[in-house]
Amino acid sequence: MHSQAPFYERPTMMIDANTVLMSRESVDEPTNYYLRDLGRNDMRQLTHFVHPMPQLKAVQKSLIQYRRKDGVQLNGTLYLPPGYKKDDGPLPVLMWAYPREFKSADAAGQVKDSPFRFVRISSHGAMPFLARGYAVLDGPAMPIVGEGDREANDTYVAQLADSARAAVDELVRLGVADPKKVAVGGHSYGGFMTANLLAHTDLFCCGIARSGAYNRTLTPFGFQAEERTLWQAADIYAAMSPFNHVPKIKAPLLLIHGEADNNSGTFPMQSERFYNALKGHGAVCRLVMLPHESHGYRARESVMHVLWEMSEWLDKYAKKE
Repeated sequence: MHSQAPFYERPTMMIDANTVLMSRESVDEPTNYYLRDLGRNDMRQLTHFVHPMPQLKAVQKSLIQYRRKDGVQLNGTLYLPPGYKKDDGPLPVLMWAYPREFKSADAAGQVKDSPFRFVRISSHGAMPFLARGYAVLDGPAMPIVGEGDREANDTYVAQLADSARAAVDELVRLGVADPKKVAVGGHSYGGFMTANLLAHTDLFCCGIARSGAYNRTLTPFGFQAEERTLWQAADIYAAMSPFNHVPKIKAPLLLIHGEADNNSGTFPMQSERFYNALKGHGAVCRLVMLPHESHGYRARESVMHVLWEMSEWLDKYAKKE
């Protein structure tokens, strides 16, 4: 049994030998539950949840696929604002990503999403900016591949830059993006990624790094999938630390961090020291510390303030004429 376009379906529970509880959704219809009779192959709807944000019901969603220069297959989910037409021309774009490590190029190139999933607007990512007229490339693959005996992070910077360049090139080729108005952002390891992309490429007009770690000597016993210690791979730790490459960062960077972040790899000191280094080198940057917030932001006041800070930053540096 397979989902049929334009719906995404999956079995949730077997009720009996002939009846399955199914969930069903589409791009503009939220998840609802159905009883499917396998013998008669018919369905009876049980829930009738309505779209929680009808203003964004007409968001356009597509899964795009492209390759980076070493041949690794990449993909990402592209969202366009309601009412957008190709004749309207390119848009400012917010790319929101999170790198991951893989042991093979084939594994890195796997498609993990469906183009028929419901468009869920979360305040914790980039999706709210569709309402502000931005295109959003959500979750573009940023694989760091270490095949065989090679460690993925041995070529972290080069692979990260190549993945980002392939994504931007594809957005420009599609006519969606103005190459001078592409912003990049991420949370935690995505914030770390953002700082590295601003340090090692000129692809982005600005960046937003939330709750990241920027000096890997402060995480000396490993991080993410890196199992070597600082003393075993000092050169790798140094190359991966955007703190060491501050003079190269020319694009404006917004740093946001929870003042009570107790995640062992992302203590608030990471953003505070990074901000001081950026200011000392004349970079355009801003540091926002959120009172009483840990690694993820929970208070309504914090979430709303983060969205305001991001909106002001993007409007100033990405939407500018």
